[in-house]
Formats: sequence, C-alpha cells, structure tokens
Amino acid sequence: MSKTDDVELLQVDGREVRITHPAKLYFSREVKLSKLDLVQYYLVVAPGALLGIRDRPIVLKRFVNGAEAEPFYQKRAPSDHPEWLRTVTLSFPSGRTAEEVVVDDAAGLAWIVNLGCIELHPHPVCTGDLDHPNELRIDLDPGPGVGWEDVRRVAIEAKAVLEKCGLQGWPKTSGSRGMHVNVRIHPKWTFTEVRRAALALSRAVERRVPNLATSKWWKEERHGVFLDYNQNAKDRTTASAYSVRPLPDARVSAPLRWNEVMECDPGDFTVLTMPARFEKIGDPHAGMNDAAGSLDALLELAAKDEAEGQGDAPWPPHFAKAAGEGKRVAPSRARTIVKKSPEKKPRTKMPLLMVANSPHEADALAGLERWKEKYAKAAKFLAVDDVLVDRMRGSSTVWTRIRVNLRHVPEDLRPKQEKPDPDDDPTREMRAKRPAKKRAAKSSAPSEKS
Repeated sequence: MSKTDDVELLQVDGREVRITHPAKLYFSREVKLSKLDLVQYYLVVAPGALLGIRDRPIVLKRFVNGAEAEPFYQKRAPSDHPEWLRTVTLSFPSGRTAEEVVVDDAAGLAWIVNLGCIELHPHPVCTGDLDHPNELRIDLDPGPGVGWEDVRRVAIEAKAVLEKCGLQGWPKTSGSRGMHVNVRIHPKWTFTEVRRAALALSRAVERRVPNLATSKWWKEERHGVFLDYNQNAKDRTTASAYSVRPLPDARVSAPLRWNEVMECDPGDFTVLTMPARFEKIGDPHAGMNDAAGSLDALLELAAKDEAEGQGDAPWPPHFAKAAGEGKRVAPSRARTIVKKSPEKKPRTKMPLLMVANSPHEADALAGLERWKEKYAKAAKFLAVDDVLVDRMRGSSTVWTRIRVNLRHVPEDLRPKQEKPDPDDDPTREMRAKRPAKKRAAKSSAPSEKS
C-alpha cells in the first residue's frame, strides 16, 4: 500500500487499485466510516461477496457523496475502466443495450467500491448465457409497521414451498427491514419463465399464511410481507450478499444458515461486526453453486394456478404489456362496467392522501409523524397497511413517497389533501415538462423498490 497526495494505492491480487479521497467519510452519524474503511471491509469478505457477483453483469449504484446522500444508478461501464476489468453487452426490455461491468476478483471489487458502489447489484445471469438466469430471487418486503418476526416466519414458509418443489433456498438479511432467499437454478429457463415460477411460489406462500404474506403488486391491496416476484423480471437487480446498505449503523446484507433465521436480528450485521463473523464461520452460502435445481415443479404449480383462473400478475411499469396480464392500473383507479346500465360507472376510489415526499426516507417518515400528530383523531383509525411507503425511482434519482389510506377513517374525520410535508419530489420539474397524456399514464404506475 502506498499513498500519493489524496490517493491510496492498493496492491490487490497483483493488481494496483487507486482509491481516491480515501479519508472521505461515507458514514458519519451512528458510525464513522471512510471510503477506505469500506474498501477494506469488502476485501476482508471478498470470497463471500464475489460468490454473488462473479461473472455477472453489475449495475453501479453510486453513492459518490457518501451513504447519507442521494445515489444514482449507472448501467454503462465507465470509459476509463482498467483494461483488466471485463465488460459484457446486456440488452434491456426497452430494446437498448449497454456495456456493463463484470467483477471477477477482489481487485475489481475494490475498484467499483472506489466509485462509491457501497451496494452490489448483480443481474441473475452469467456472462456465458445472458438470456437464461441461474438464480431465482425471493424478496420479502415488509409493509409499514410489519415486524421482523413476521418476515422470519414468511421466510420459513418460503423454505417449505421450495423444499416441496425440490429446491434449496439460501437466506440472507436484506440489510434493511426485509429478507432475501436466493435459489440457484439450472440456466434452462427464460426470464419470463423464472418470473412465472417466482409468482407461483409467492402465491403458494400466500395461501399457506394469508394473514402474514401477500403476492399483490399494488400497494393499496397489500398487507403483511410482500413477496416481490417482479424482482425476477429482466433488468431488475437486488443487493447481493455482504452489500453495505445506506443506514446509519452501516448494516449489511448478511448470509444466514436456516437455523439462524428465527433468532437473528438484522442490526447485528454491520461493517464493524461482519469481518469477525466471516473469519469465525466463513460464508454460510459457500455451497450455493453446487445446489442448482429445476423449476419444473414451480412451473407446474403456475400452470395449475392459471387453470384455476389465476393468470399473470402486473409487471413493472416500464415493461411491455404481457400476454395474459390483467389491467395494469391500481384498483383505486380502475373502472368497471355495470351490466344493467349502458353507462360506465367508476369503481369506488380508495381515499388516499399524499403526506410526504423526500429524497431522505427519515425526513418523509418524520413528516408522517407530524401528520399523525396533527390529525390524531383520524390517525387512530389507520390500520398497519393503510400507510403506504413507496420507494420511488426516476431515471437517476430515488425518493420516498408516503400516502395514507383513509378507508377506515369515518368520513367526518377525514382530513383534506394538503401540501405534503416535506414536499421534495426531485422529478417534479421534469414531469411538468411532459405532455399531459404521458404524465397521466405515468402517474398510474406502481413504484419500484431499491
């Protein structure tokens, strides 16, 4: 290791990696961590981190101003990437293509962390076959107010469905409030088929624990823990194992053994604690690549669902309409035709209020608490799933939107829509310039999660 001005030169597996501004703080609230601290963390856990990203195209989610500032997504590899770093051409549902980075070793891992990539976002395909995923991803996303205990119980139910279908799941904390279960599969099925299998699994878990789990795409219909089947659609990525998440305690996405799931606390796994855990027990997912399985049983389950009237479910908003997909519009905006009347009558809309918009989730949640305090009589009628916290994503920005559903609030106590507090939507100016028809279509689409 050598230092020149504001650059740290690291020798990693025989390659020189430049770490610029190594002392720059990336975490400064509950813990103090510099960019160099994060690089050194990833080098310690590199054997485990590389298991999830090696030979895969990777989206660069860059926190160039630290974990407490807004990130941006970069699909295309920087033009000045080192010669030894591979790229591969990936195509997207839009028809566009991009040369994306492929990280194969610890030097490449250090290089992308230097770009501000504190999270790792690989695609579920390997470079030898970009059209057939070798990983099915189960993303357990708890709704507002849903406890960690429920997430763990839904994970155990997902394990049971997988085992019944002859598949092995590998659980990990998401590094936030949820949990992921990754499943290695043979690269024989298309993205559409893998997503179809994930939808069948989500519905199967929902049938097992209907009070705890949901497969419903529209947030106003959800309750409990959402199994996000759309994370298996092409061009979607999730934070992989050992990824550092932008929370004040610098927690990470921690691979688990199944016997740890019901006892673990996601706050126990941080940049500061994970190196010792990795040294002591190694990587709990070390055997994942040797456990590839078949989707045949899940696809048979999907066919049974379709035969019983459960067709396709909504796709992400930027995807073309799929065959068999129902109306891609939120139920609160849907319209129904009453057979006895030639006139179209609108379906009753959900009484939704916009409460907060902010690039910072903590600020948006603080705005929600101010709203609850201001309208305490109405707030006491809200159910857990009446608070809708949406992780919104623009082309290069992310922000948090919070709405409340007043369906359980007596009409005489329902507040009127007011200006959200805070009201900082970073895409407002751009959207205002769009044609009115295009804006209306976009407003009906669901949000995306990080």
